[in-house]
Amino acid sequence: MQEYIEVEFRTGRMGYFLNPDELPLQPEELIIVEVERGEDIAQIVHMAALREERGVPDASERVFKISRSANSSDLEKLSNIGYEESKASNTFNDILLRYPFEMKLIETVYQFDGNKLTFFFTADGRIDFRTFVRELATVFRTRIELHQTTGRDEAKRLGGFGMCGNQYCCSSFLKRFNQVTIKMAKDQNLTGNLSKISGPCGRLLCCLNFEEDFYMEAGKDYPIIGTCVEHKSKKAMVLRIDVLAHKIFLVHDDQIVIDLTLEEFADLKILSVPDLEPC
Repeated sequence: MQEYIEVEFRTGRMGYFLNPDELPLQPEELIIVEVERGEDIAQIVHMAALREERGVPDASERVFKISRSANSSDLEKLSNIGYEESKASNTFNDILLRYPFEMKLIETVYQFDGNKLTFFFTADGRIDFRTFVRELATVFRTRIELHQTTGRDEAKRLGGFGMCGNQYCCSSFLKRFNQVTIKMAKDQNLTGNLSKISGPCGRLLCCLNFEEDFYMEAGKDYPIIGTCVEHKSKKAMVLRIDVLAHKIFLVHDDQIVIDLTLEEFADLKILSVPDLEPC
């Protein structure tokens, strides 16, 4: 089974490459790889990624390979590329002042061989920047790409520390964004104040996705929220569950809330279940 080497580019993008020349590579090594328009530099993150992990390419898709390990000349060039990107950012912002639209430049990235210059930005809504791109191409004399990013992409690129005290998941170990839904927050009883479970990107915290499987598995033995039961000869409804504290919270018609253990709840008579019969 053919194996690929997974790498991470300076933009944070992941890629899969072949090593047909069997170069003696090491994890976290900087390498020069083929890209669509020339060569770029990347760091190895996985030495043996299977074909299934990268997805099966189309028959017409070109599979790129690793050219060589980065040498001292490449490392010196890499140390100076940040200065060139900073100058390009300043030029970008100066040219932007002459245009009627507003955008916030997040990051400027040169392809390692200089054949492409990418500007990452945020903006409200879609922008027709075709004329702007043509002027940038005239000034920099290379291929120009503008990428409009989201708040999550911006957080990943800028980095920072979350409320947990650790680096953002997206800028440290998380390779790909996974969908985080409000249902996950509900499953974990965290819908009281959405601002407290949202990251600096304005989206729900990625860590909600990490714990969802646990809550789904642990919650199998608990009743559905909204289930009606008979408690002390009165009708009560399941208000919420807390699988960590092993508690089930009931609310009576008089709005009094009580909590029971799973064993105590098992002795109650079920009157109705949501979606089957109204409480």
